[in-house]
Amino acid sequence: MADKEELRRRLTTEEFAVTQENATEAPFSGKYDDFYEEGIYVDVVSGEPLFASSDKYDAGCGWPAFTKPIARKDIKEKADFSHGMHRVEVRSKVADSHLGHVFSDGPLDQGGLRYCINSAALRFVPLAEMEAAGYGEYRDLVE
Repeated sequence: MADKEELRRRLTTEEFAVTQENATEAPFSGKYDDFYEEGIYVDVVSGEPLFASSDKYDAGCGWPAFTKPIARKDIKEKADFSHGMHRVEVRSKVADSHLGHVFSDGPLDQGGLRYCINSAALRFVPLAEMEAAGYGEYRDLVE
């Protein structure tokens, strides 16, 4: 995995702050909040597949919301007691990027979870480009 200095050069200031320093982008400011194209969302640091557009929904929370990750085993969850509250932080498994938090107020008919994820932690790969970008195995999740 890349070292911090290489990541500082490669990522935007906001992407670095979110993924490496556990920052949170301002609500309703992220490029993927009101975004509904078909494809997958991958970790901006490592490219590991995280979420499918078919699991994205408008939670009205100000950040992209998903009902589940592509593979639960590829997401790490840990207790977060910052800001005087208890939340469950979501991190990518390989790059250990801070992604956001998961809450239990999602759509009940889809498992009841809301993965509230920072746009700055994500890179979107459109359906038409998934095969060429090496994500062809995930096409059936969004077609």
